[in-house]
Amino acid sequence: MTTEQEHAPESPDRAQDRSRPGWVTDELIGKWCAGVSCDASRAAAVQPVTALAPFDLTPIPAAPGCTPEDVTAAVAGARSARTRWAATSLRRRGDVVLAFHDLLLERQDQVLDLIQWETGKARYHAWQEVAQVAALARHYARRAPHYLADRRVRGMVPGLTKTREVRVPKGVVGVISPWNYPLYLGVGDVLPALLAGNAVVSGADPQTVLTLLWTRDLLIEAGLEGGLWRIVTGPGPVVGTALVDSVDYVCFTGSTATGRTVAERAARRLVGASLELGGKNPLLVREDADIAAAATGTAAAAFANAGQMCIHIERVLVHEKVYDAFREALVRETEKLRLGTSYDYTPDLGSLTSAARLATVRAHVDDAVAQGAKVLTGGRTRPDIGPLCYEPTVLEGVTDRMAVCRDETFGPVVSLYSYGTDDEAVALANQGSYGLSASIWSKDTREAARMARRIRAGSVNINDGAAAAAGSIEAGMGGMGDSGLGRRHGAEGIRKYTETQTVATQRLMPLGPGSGPGAVAKFVRRTNGQLALLRRLRVR
Repeated sequence: MTTEQEHAPESPDRAQDRSRPGWVTDELIGKWCAGVSCDASRAAAVQPVTALAPFDLTPIPAAPGCTPEDVTAAVAGARSARTRWAATSLRRRGDVVLAFHDLLLERQDQVLDLIQWETGKARYHAWQEVAQVAALARHYARRAPHYLADRRVRGMVPGLTKTREVRVPKGVVGVISPWNYPLYLGVGDVLPALLAGNAVVSGADPQTVLTLLWTRDLLIEAGLEGGLWRIVTGPGPVVGTALVDSVDYVCFTGSTATGRTVAERAARRLVGASLELGGKNPLLVREDADIAAAATGTAAAAFANAGQMCIHIERVLVHEKVYDAFREALVRETEKLRLGTSYDYTPDLGSLTSAARLATVRAHVDDAVAQGAKVLTGGRTRPDIGPLCYEPTVLEGVTDRMAVCRDETFGPVVSLYSYGTDDEAVALANQGSYGLSASIWSKDTREAARMARRIRAGSVNINDGAAAAAGSIEAGMGGMGDSGLGRRHGAEGIRKYTETQTVATQRLMPLGPGSGPGAVAKFVRRTNGQLALLRRLRVR
């Protein structure tokens, strides 16, 4: 955003709307909101979707709300549009996504402003979403023909049976995404679903509707038919439930509790689902680790996006021989971080997104302190910076009686624990029911890799906090245990949106015995002989 935009004169009705980016006019918001799939004739009777801007708690202009009937209609309309799209070549679909890639990079300042306005995150963390979505767009546009290619397999009778596995689209995919990464999680799953030949209906989180609607507009400008990606808005129990009850596949990112409900509801319809859920992610500092690098990496992984990240670090397990040195280094790194609420790259950390988030963070820290934990740094709200700002916080002396030890905090809080052996570290890392992401810091990367196989986590980063695995988009990303089912990214990230169909062509003659006396017995003897021969020839 330019300096002129930042200091543009405000109209009287905008005088109290201090956090709203200057270029975002009511006309633009109206244009984006026209992309909500709702019946305009019922709009006055439906509760609009409202949210507060985290930087100053001023209201963000409301978006139309949807009814269950609107969701059903959106899915039906998407299903109709999908027929044409599925018949479109993969190359043409890829061209649309690559055009979107270029437009996204060209206009990234607009979406960065929107992400910050709706979530309160630091601009750098908003930019990470843009970079990740651009990388995913480019990757899947180029690699989809490979990931979705027909596969020739051995037929029943070699030479006579020609068999291929082909991939066909699921149909209409429902994507339910959270507020913490509205572009990456809201759009990063939509692109491979579209490239695989599906239509998509997205359930937008009420906090971040405008970011998703802006992006839909951009994808349409890139050449996507508007009916192929539809957005519905409203409370999750209303809109999300109707979406799961209507689509052919569900991609959900959110809490474990809600994920269980989504999975149960989809299973009753025999509809597939991928779920990325909660985490209580550990980071291990081995005795031989580079302490300075580990402290810097821990601060980045624990406090990115104000800790509102599914793969962020909440538990740091440090070898007892380097515990004191690491603790001092981490406190220094944490205290360097700049907390702020501006639309530039100056702050290292932004605001929490909601009062509910702030309340949970405060409750976890206050409960820990009341039970004897020590705050090494942080532990305070900062209303002088922003109403939802909380200092990055490092705790020690945390026990399993404390909520901050057991439950996902999802805020800028990390707890330190010491251990004596690698076996103890692995056991501590595997405590609890989550298994999303983990990190190991060690100069002996071969030993760290062996340890990684013993840790229950969908991703393990060695000498990095969280970004290395998440950014390696050719590899799958997802959780074990209560952290979810399925994977995004890589081959599975697009193949999950397809069904495998076997097409077998029989040459010369049909399979089976002929007609006449003794035909069945002859067929059985001949086939038994062939099976024995194939075994001797070691044919699979």
